[in-house]
Amino acid sequence: MTPLVVITGPTASGKTTRAVSLARAIGGEIISADSRQVYRGMDLGTGKDLEEYGDVPVHLIDICPAGYKYNLYEYLRDYNAAYTDITARGKTPVLCGGTGLYVESVLKGLRLPEVPENPVLRDSLRGKSLGELTRILEGMKTLHNVTDVDTTQRAIRAIEIQSYYAEHPEAAAQAEPHPVENAVVIGVDVDRETRRRRITDRLHARIAAGMVDEVRALLDSGIPPEDLIYYGLEYKYLTLHLTGQLSLEEMTRQLEIAIHQFAKRQMTWFRGMERRCRPITWLPSTLSDEEFTARAIDLINGATACG
Repeated sequence: MTPLVVITGPTASGKTTRAVSLARAIGGEIISADSRQVYRGMDLGTGKDLEEYGDVPVHLIDICPAGYKYNLYEYLRDYNAAYTDITARGKTPVLCGGTGLYVESVLKGLRLPEVPENPVLRDSLRGKSLGELTRILEGMKTLHNVTDVDTTQRAIRAIEIQSYYAEHPEAAAQAEPHPVENAVVIGVDVDRETRRRRITDRLHARIAAGMVDEVRALLDSGIPPEDLIYYGLEYKYLTLHLTGQLSLEEMTRQLEIAIHQFAKRQMTWFRGMERRCRPITWLPSTLSDEEFTARAIDLINGATACG
């Protein structure tokens, strides 16, 4: 059976380069597991680095317009379609990205039925604080992560989903996970100081490359500032700068801090994912591409032999 290969790790760990080298060596195709690279026109801020892929096919990048709010249900739907297409052609899927929720949901084999909006419920929740919404959601399910409650919009949607499941138990049954058995999960292990240096250098390089102009163009296209702020990190802070709320210097300082904090949260997620889901084989970021690829292939061959 064709294994699913996963290359993950925190931001600035060099995941894409490793995944591309591996995919090229094994005749694979990459499926992105990045929650923001799905949006068109959001390139520098999300670090797409499309030139890195070269002749290696990549899926689930640039599939939505900027301003859209793509969700986990849509990701799993699109992931399954890409996975089916790749394996049907005899290729190996390589899932690459640092959005832990996406990676873990795929590995767990999570299946989410489409849940329609509930205008009456939404109206009843309008005006409640994030803390109030969190307490409501905690009364409906065990919160394994904070992504459901990082904004009021996400919390309301999570409550909407749980309410739908309570009213439609057959939908809840469909959502029961079916863990992926033939997966090789590899993390790119980068030490803290190297990660911090890379984040700082990359941020300044992207600003110099025109990241401010990229966000200005999105705003000029008619996307409301609050919709860009919703995406967080680069788009939040650059929007605050362009709407006059932060100077360029202050924006850069706050954004750099926020990205460092984000990388720490990613590592916290991965550690939790190893407890909740399955172990990750961490390979040092100091390996050359050739060494990393060789070790990854050994892991894939070992998993295939065991399967």
